[in-house]
Amino acid sequence: MDNPPSGSGNALVNPLATNEQLQCSSSQLDGISNGLENSVRFAACRLIQAAGVLLGLSQDIIAQAIVIFTRFWIGADGGSLRLESAEVNNSARNLSADPQTPRRLILVIKYLRTHPRAFLFPSSPPSDEAAFDLSVTETEYQEGRSRCMRAETELLRIIGYDLHVCLAHTLCINYLQTLGAFHSNEGPSVAVQAFAHLNSLLLSPQLVYLTHQPTALATAAIYLASREVGLKLPELPWWEIFDTGREELGFLVASMTSMGAFVKDEEAKWAGKVPPLTVDAIASA
Repeated sequence: MDNPPSGSGNALVNPLATNEQLQCSSSQLDGISNGLENSVRFAACRLIQAAGVLLGLSQDIIAQAIVIFTRFWIGADGGSLRLESAEVNNSARNLSADPQTPRRLILVIKYLRTHPRAFLFPSSPPSDEAAFDLSVTETEYQEGRSRCMRAETELLRIIGYDLHVCLAHTLCINYLQTLGAFHSNEGPSVAVQAFAHLNSLLLSPQLVYLTHQPTALATAAIYLASREVGLKLPELPWWEIFDTGREELGFLVASMTSMGAFVKDEEAKWAGKVPPLTVDAIASA
């Protein structure tokens, strides 16, 4: 990945995927179609989201885990679905200030395996408390712990041990304050809607968290949310203040507005089924 430029502002920028990494993944080189790869990645990220909620992790930790997980699969040197399971792993476990125990993670993974579609395309997902009503045998625990450790080691190796992720959410609030949005009654609603767009983009097949900096993501989320809510922003090209050009803004807004159709298409494509998330399931897909 392209490393951010050196300087004091590094904490606000992310390493971005190179053109070569975006053009062809290890999975595609191993014969996985782009459509199947998108479906598997979407399903895995959705389940990471569900696992984070069940584990009581904050949304920023869940979002960071999804970005890191997505980085793992890009490029010819990335992980391949022919060799690596895309099931929920412990990519989020050690990012938290209160790290989760392996046993809690293994319980959640077991629970998600029993109700995968309910969390992928939720209408009335199972009770959160039920996850911890399950039990695991000592054999299940040891095998699950070993799988998680191997998955974490491989993930860290592939991404070069770079766990830095700057999210756009805090920038979004700062930008809204700069624009004076909270002087209006619509300001809080714009913030909520903008956060919803930023969270949905984590599942985007266009991998925008790997191709655009958080400044642009925050700006686009504000632009779209303000139009949806009806908040009037300055008529001048205010987005340029936040280092976002009109073309980039338009692309990201289009990505956000297309997410609903993408999710509906995925649900229809896998009606009554679950995308293959394991090496064996991929092989027989």
